Amino acid sequence: MTVHNLYLFDRNGICLHYSEWHRKKQAGISKEEEFKLMYGMLFSMRSFVGKMSPVDMKDGFLAFQTSKYKLHYYETPSGLKVVMNTDLGVGNIRDVLHQIYSNVSLGLAPQCLGPAARRLLERRRLESYLLEAGLPAEELQSNRPAMGYR
Repeated sequence: MTVHNLYLFDRNGICLHYSEWHRKKQAGISKEEEFKLMYGMLFSMRSFVGKMSPVDMKDGFLAFQTSKYKLHYYETPSGLKVVMNTDLGVGNIRDVLHQIYSNVSLGLAPQCLGPAARRLLERRRLESYLLEAGLPAEELQSNRPAMGYR
């Protein structure tokens, strides 16, 4: 499994976290603009899928793919959205996204740590979980993620 990037959004569309590993092409816009576009696309896709589905959508919008990547989506009852872009060979990773929410984002570093120490601890937790989920260690170690927080 190759992970290109990961986003965590709150219920209001604020990007709480962003990491990237194997992103070969940048969007050519600011990260803030990219976050707004991603959240808007997710909002639109959820609405479109809900309205156009010929059957009851118990789980709603889970993923979509292009000819180059697959976007995986998980939304919690509280409205937190976990989005991961991967290669095309990855199947359903709903459980992985739920575990990222449960083990990584719910266990965010304590506020008493300074911002740099919190980011480092959170990055280590995320990398540790992704390694356990099957992402080869050398991929993470050779391509340190760019982390963004609010």
